[in-house]
Amino acid sequence: MTLLKEFKEFAIKGNVLDLAVGIIIGAAFGTVVNSLVNDIIMPPIGLVLKGIDFRNMYLPLDQSTVGIGSLEEARKAGAVIAYGNFIQNLITFFVLAFAVFLMVIGVNKLRRKEAAKPETVPPSPTREEILLTEIRDAIRAGRTPVQEGLE
Repeated sequence: MTLLKEFKEFAIKGNVLDLAVGIIIGAAFGTVVNSLVNDIIMPPIGLVLKGIDFRNMYLPLDQSTVGIGSLEEARKAGAVIAYGNFIQNLITFFVLAFAVFLMVIGVNKLRRKEAAKPETVPPSPTREEILLTEIRDAIRAGRTPVQEGLE
C-alpha cells in the first residue's frame, strides 16, 4: 500500500505533470513543423530547383533500383541511400531549432521584464515599528513616552 501512495505523490507533483504536458505539446509542435517544411517550404525550393522533389531523391546501391522513379518503389526493389529525405529532415531540424530559439528569446525577455519590475507597494510597517517611530518622534519633541501615554 505504501508503494501506491508513494507513486501517487510522485505522479501529482508539478514537475511530472509539466513534463507530460511538454512532451505532448512537443509532439504536436513537431507535426506542425514537419507540415511546414514538407508542405510550405520544400515545394518552392523544389520549384526554384526546376521541379526537384527531395522526397524522391536517392542513390541506388544495386542494379535493381536503378531508374525507378519513386523512393518508395526503389526501397521495395533494393537498397538505396535516401539523401533527399536526409536533406528534408535537416531543413526540418533547422526550422524547429529556429522556432525553439525564438521561444527561448521570448521567455528570456519576459524574465528580464519580471526581474526589472520594481516593487510597487512597500511593505507596511509592523506594529512594533509604528510604536518605535512614535517613541522616537516623542523623544525628539522633548516629551517622554509616559507623557504621551505610550506605555
